[in-house]
Amino acid sequence: MSDVRIEPRDDGITVVTLDRPERLNAMTLELVHELDDVFARLSADDSCRAIVLTGAGRGFCSGHDLGELQDSEAEGELAGVPAGMHVQEAFASLATRMRDTAHPIVAAVNGPAAGGGLALALAADTRVAAASARFNAAFVRIGLSGCDMGVSYLLPRVVGPTLAFEMMLTGRLVDAPEAEKHGLVLRVVPDGEVVAAAVELAEQTAANTPFGIRMTKQVMWANLDAPSLETALALENRTQILCTQTADQREAITAFVERRPPRFEGR
Repeated sequence: MSDVRIEPRDDGITVVTLDRPERLNAMTLELVHELDDVFARLSADDSCRAIVLTGAGRGFCSGHDLGELQDSEAEGELAGVPAGMHVQEAFASLATRMRDTAHPIVAAVNGPAAGGGLALALAADTRVAAASARFNAAFVRIGLSGCDMGVSYLLPRVVGPTLAFEMMLTGRLVDAPEAEKHGLVLRVVPDGEVVAAAVELAEQTAANTPFGIRMTKQVMWANLDAPSLETALALENRTQILCTQTADQREAITAFVERRPPRFEGR
Protein backbone atom coordinates (compact mmCIF):
# COMPACT_ATOMS: atom_id res chain seq x y z
CA MET A 1 0.00 0.00 0.00
CA SER A 2 1.12 3.52 -0.75
CA ASP A 3 2.32 5.73 2.09
CA VAL A 4 1.63 8.90 0.09
CA ARG A 5 -1.82 9.83 -1.18
CA ILE A 6 -2.14 12.12 -4.21
CA GLU A 7 -5.36 14.04 -4.90
CA PRO A 8 -5.37 16.24 -8.02
CA ARG A 9 -8.11 18.88 -8.10
CA ASP A 10 -9.83 20.47 -11.08
CA ASP A 11 -8.32 23.88 -10.20
CA GLY A 12 -4.73 22.70 -10.69
CA ILE A 13 -4.03 22.20 -6.99
CA THR A 14 -2.69 18.79 -5.96
CA VAL A 15 -3.03 17.72 -2.33
CA VAL A 16 -0.25 15.35 -1.25
CA THR A 17 -0.95 13.53 2.03
CA LEU A 18 1.49 11.49 4.08
CA ASP A 19 -0.66 8.45 4.83
CA ARG A 20 0.63 6.58 7.88
CA PRO A 21 -1.78 8.00 10.48
CA GLU A 22 -1.26 5.12 12.88
CA ARG A 23 2.41 6.24 13.20
CA LEU A 24 1.73 10.00 13.06
CA ASN A 25 3.03 9.78 9.48
CA ALA A 26 6.55 8.92 10.62
CA MET A 27 8.96 8.63 7.70
CA THR A 28 10.33 5.29 6.57
CA LEU A 29 12.88 4.97 3.80
CA GLU A 30 10.09 3.66 1.58
CA LEU A 31 7.97 6.74 2.27
CA VAL A 32 10.94 9.03 1.58
CA HIS A 33 11.57 7.41 -1.81
CA GLU A 34 7.87 7.57 -2.67
CA LEU A 35 7.55 11.24 -1.66
CA ASP A 36 10.65 12.11 -3.67
CA ASP A 37 9.12 10.42 -6.72
CA VAL A 38 5.80 12.21 -6.21
CA PHE A 39 7.44 15.64 -6.16
CA ALA A 40 9.53 14.79 -9.23
CA ARG A 41 6.45 13.72 -11.19
CA LEU A 42 4.35 16.69 -10.12
CA SER A 43 7.18 19.08 -11.02
CA ALA A 44 7.05 17.78 -14.60
CA ASP A 45 3.23 17.90 -14.74
CA ASP A 46 2.03 21.13 -16.38
CA SER A 47 -1.54 20.49 -15.25
CA CYS A 48 -0.36 20.90 -11.65
CA ARG A 49 -0.12 24.55 -10.60
CA ALA A 50 0.53 24.29 -6.85
CA ILE A 51 0.93 21.60 -4.20
CA VAL A 52 -0.46 21.30 -0.68
CA LEU A 53 1.47 18.93 1.61
CA THR A 54 -0.24 17.58 4.73
CA GLY A 55 -0.54 14.52 6.95
CA ALA A 56 -3.38 12.08 7.49
CA GLY A 57 -5.03 11.84 10.88
CA ARG A 58 -3.92 13.89 13.87
CA GLY A 59 -0.33 14.65 12.86
CA PHE A 60 1.67 16.22 10.05
CA CYS A 61 4.82 14.10 10.43
CA SER A 62 6.57 12.83 13.56
CA GLY A 63 9.97 12.44 11.89
CA HIS A 64 11.93 9.27 11.24
CA ASP A 65 10.14 6.09 12.24
CA LEU A 66 12.27 4.98 15.20
CA GLY A 67 10.95 1.44 14.88
CA GLU A 68 12.42 1.19 11.39
CA LEU A 69 15.63 2.78 12.65
CA GLN A 70 15.97 0.20 15.44
CA ASP A 71 15.18 -2.69 13.08
CA SER A 72 17.74 -1.48 10.55
CA GLU A 73 20.41 -1.17 13.24
CA ALA A 74 19.58 -4.62 14.64
CA GLU A 75 19.79 -6.20 11.19
CA GLY A 76 23.05 -4.43 10.39
CA GLU A 77 21.60 -2.46 7.49
CA LEU A 78 23.08 0.75 8.88
CA ALA A 79 26.40 -0.81 9.87
CA GLY A 80 29.31 1.37 8.85
CA VAL A 81 29.50 4.89 7.53
CA PRO A 82 28.74 4.17 3.83
CA ALA A 83 25.43 2.39 4.53
CA GLY A 84 24.33 4.99 7.08
CA MET A 85 25.29 7.85 4.77
CA HIS A 86 23.22 6.35 1.94
CA VAL A 87 20.09 6.45 4.11
CA GLN A 88 20.93 9.86 5.55
CA GLU A 89 21.36 11.38 2.10
CA ALA A 90 18.05 9.90 0.92
CA PHE A 91 16.18 11.62 3.75
CA ALA A 92 18.11 14.88 3.35
CA SER A 93 17.54 15.03 -0.40
CA LEU A 94 13.84 15.75 0.17
CA ALA A 95 14.78 19.33 1.06
CA THR A 96 16.42 19.96 -2.30
CA ARG A 97 13.73 18.01 -4.15
CA MET A 98 11.06 20.29 -2.69
CA ARG A 99 13.14 23.37 -3.46
CA ASP A 100 13.63 22.22 -7.06
CA THR A 101 9.96 21.36 -7.62
CA ALA A 102 8.64 23.81 -10.21
CA HIS A 103 5.37 24.49 -8.41
CA PRO A 104 4.87 26.26 -5.07
CA ILE A 105 4.42 23.96 -2.08
CA VAL A 106 2.21 25.00 0.85
CA ALA A 107 2.56 22.91 4.01
CA ALA A 108 -0.72 22.40 5.88
CA VAL A 109 0.61 21.46 9.31
CA ASN A 110 -1.90 19.51 11.38
CA GLY A 111 -0.63 18.37 14.77
CA PRO A 112 3.01 17.42 15.41
CA ALA A 113 5.77 18.36 12.95
CA ALA A 114 8.78 16.88 14.69
CA GLY A 115 12.32 16.29 13.48
CA GLY A 116 12.01 15.35 9.84
CA GLY A 117 8.43 16.63 9.92
CA LEU A 118 9.74 20.07 10.85
CA ALA A 119 12.24 19.76 7.99
CA LEU A 120 9.45 19.01 5.49
CA ALA A 121 7.45 22.00 6.70
CA LEU A 122 10.50 24.27 6.38
CA ALA A 123 11.31 22.99 2.89
CA ALA A 124 7.85 24.06 1.70
CA ASP A 125 7.57 27.55 0.27
CA THR A 126 5.21 28.65 3.04
CA ARG A 127 3.20 27.12 5.87
CA VAL A 128 -0.20 27.36 7.54
CA ALA A 129 -0.91 25.59 10.82
CA ALA A 130 -3.83 24.11 12.66
CA ALA A 131 -4.33 25.22 16.26
CA SER A 132 -3.04 21.81 17.39
CA ALA A 133 0.22 22.09 15.43
CA ARG A 134 3.47 21.61 17.32
CA PHE A 135 7.00 22.02 15.99
CA ASN A 136 10.34 20.79 17.31
CA ALA A 137 13.81 19.91 16.13
CA ALA A 138 13.54 16.53 17.81
CA PHE A 139 16.84 15.09 16.55
CA VAL A 140 18.84 16.28 19.56
CA ARG A 141 16.38 14.56 21.92
CA ILE A 142 17.43 11.14 20.62
CA GLY A 143 21.16 11.65 20.80
CA LEU A 144 21.69 13.11 17.35
CA SER A 145 22.71 16.55 16.17
CA GLY A 146 19.84 19.03 16.07
CA CYS A 147 20.99 19.91 12.55
CA ASP A 148 19.43 17.55 10.01
CA MET A 149 17.54 17.49 6.70
CA GLY A 150 18.25 21.17 6.03
CA VAL A 151 16.90 22.45 9.36
CA SER A 152 20.15 24.21 10.30
CA TYR A 153 19.99 26.12 7.00
CA LEU A 154 16.26 26.81 6.73
CA LEU A 155 15.13 27.40 10.31
CA PRO A 156 17.42 30.40 11.02
CA ARG A 157 16.30 31.99 7.76
CA VAL A 158 12.65 31.59 8.71
CA VAL A 159 12.63 32.53 12.42
CA GLY A 160 16.08 34.11 12.92
CA PRO A 161 19.15 32.58 14.54
CA THR A 162 18.28 33.23 18.19
CA LEU A 163 15.10 31.15 18.28
CA ALA A 164 16.42 28.67 15.71
CA PHE A 165 19.53 27.86 17.71
CA GLU A 166 17.50 27.46 20.91
CA MET A 167 15.09 25.10 19.15
CA MET A 168 17.91 23.00 17.71
CA LEU A 169 19.84 22.86 20.99
CA THR A 170 16.89 22.00 23.24
CA GLY A 171 14.46 20.17 20.98
CA ARG A 172 11.58 21.82 22.83
CA LEU A 173 8.07 22.01 21.40
CA VAL A 174 6.89 25.27 19.83
CA ASP A 175 3.10 25.59 19.74
CA ALA A 176 1.08 27.17 16.94
CA PRO A 177 0.70 30.67 18.47
CA GLU A 178 4.46 30.93 19.09
CA ALA A 179 5.14 29.62 15.58
CA GLU A 180 2.91 32.33 14.11
CA LYS A 181 4.47 35.03 16.31
CA HIS A 182 7.96 34.24 14.99
CA GLY A 183 6.97 33.75 11.35
CA LEU A 184 7.42 29.99 11.28
CA VAL A 185 3.86 29.81 9.87
CA LEU A 186 1.86 32.33 7.89
CA ARG A 187 -1.25 31.94 10.00
CA VAL A 188 -3.05 29.60 12.41
CA VAL A 189 -6.55 28.27 11.72
CA PRO A 190 -8.91 26.06 13.75
CA ASP A 191 -8.34 22.31 13.67
CA GLY A 192 -9.99 20.71 10.66
CA GLU A 193 -9.59 23.81 8.48
CA VAL A 194 -5.87 23.79 7.73
CA VAL A 195 -6.01 21.96 4.40
CA ALA A 196 -8.77 24.26 3.14
CA ALA A 197 -6.71 27.29 4.22
CA ALA A 198 -3.64 25.93 2.42
CA VAL A 199 -5.68 25.18 -0.71
CA GLU A 200 -7.03 28.74 -0.68
CA LEU A 201 -3.48 30.09 -0.56
CA ALA A 202 -2.42 27.71 -3.34
CA GLU A 203 -5.36 28.87 -5.46
CA GLN A 204 -4.26 32.50 -5.08
CA THR A 205 -0.84 31.46 -6.35
CA ALA A 206 -2.24 29.42 -9.22
CA ALA A 207 -4.23 32.42 -10.43
CA ASN A 208 -0.98 33.86 -11.83
CA THR A 209 0.95 32.77 -14.91
CA PRO A 210 2.65 29.36 -14.62
CA PHE A 211 6.00 30.65 -15.89
CA GLY A 212 5.86 33.75 -13.70
CA ILE A 213 5.25 31.61 -10.60
CA ARG A 214 8.00 29.17 -11.54
CA MET A 215 10.48 32.02 -12.00
CA THR A 216 9.35 33.67 -8.77
CA LYS A 217 10.04 30.50 -6.80
CA GLN A 218 13.48 30.13 -8.36
CA VAL A 219 14.49 33.75 -7.85
CA MET A 220 13.17 34.19 -4.31
CA TRP A 221 15.10 31.14 -3.06
CA ALA A 222 18.24 32.05 -5.01
CA ASN A 223 18.23 35.65 -3.79
CA LEU A 224 17.78 34.57 -0.19
CA ASP A 225 21.51 33.85 -0.39
CA ALA A 226 22.51 36.51 -2.91
CA PRO A 227 25.95 37.90 -2.01
CA SER A 228 24.96 41.45 -2.97
CA LEU A 229 22.08 43.63 -4.08
CA GLU A 230 23.70 43.86 -7.52
CA THR A 231 23.67 40.07 -7.89
CA ALA A 232 20.03 39.90 -6.85
CA LEU A 233 19.08 42.65 -9.30
CA ALA A 234 20.88 40.93 -12.17
CA LEU A 235 18.90 37.74 -11.61
CA GLU A 236 15.65 39.68 -11.29
CA ASN A 237 16.36 41.60 -14.50
CA ARG A 238 17.08 38.44 -16.47
CA THR A 239 13.91 36.79 -15.19
CA GLN A 240 11.67 39.75 -15.96
CA ILE A 241 12.85 39.90 -19.56
CA LEU A 242 12.28 36.17 -19.93
CA CYS A 243 8.72 36.60 -18.63
CA THR A 244 7.96 39.39 -21.11
CA GLN A 245 8.61 36.95 -23.96
CA THR A 246 5.73 34.65 -22.96
CA ALA A 247 2.23 34.68 -24.42
CA ASP A 248 0.78 34.39 -20.92
CA GLN A 249 2.38 37.65 -19.85
CA ARG A 250 0.79 39.44 -22.80
CA GLU A 251 -2.54 37.80 -21.95
CA ALA A 252 -2.21 38.98 -18.33
CA ILE A 253 -1.79 42.59 -19.49
CA THR A 254 -4.67 42.33 -21.97
CA ALA A 255 -6.99 40.78 -19.38
CA PHE A 256 -6.10 43.52 -16.87
CA VAL A 257 -6.85 46.29 -19.38
CA GLU A 258 -10.09 44.60 -20.48
CA ARG A 259 -11.09 43.91 -16.87
CA ARG A 260 -11.69 40.21 -17.37
CA PRO A 261 -10.21 37.01 -15.94
CA PRO A 262 -7.05 35.96 -17.80
CA ARG A 263 -6.91 32.75 -19.84
CA PHE A 264 -3.43 31.31 -19.41
CA GLU A 265 -2.13 28.54 -21.65
CA GLY A 266 1.29 27.95 -20.09
CA ARG A 267 3.30 29.37 -22.97
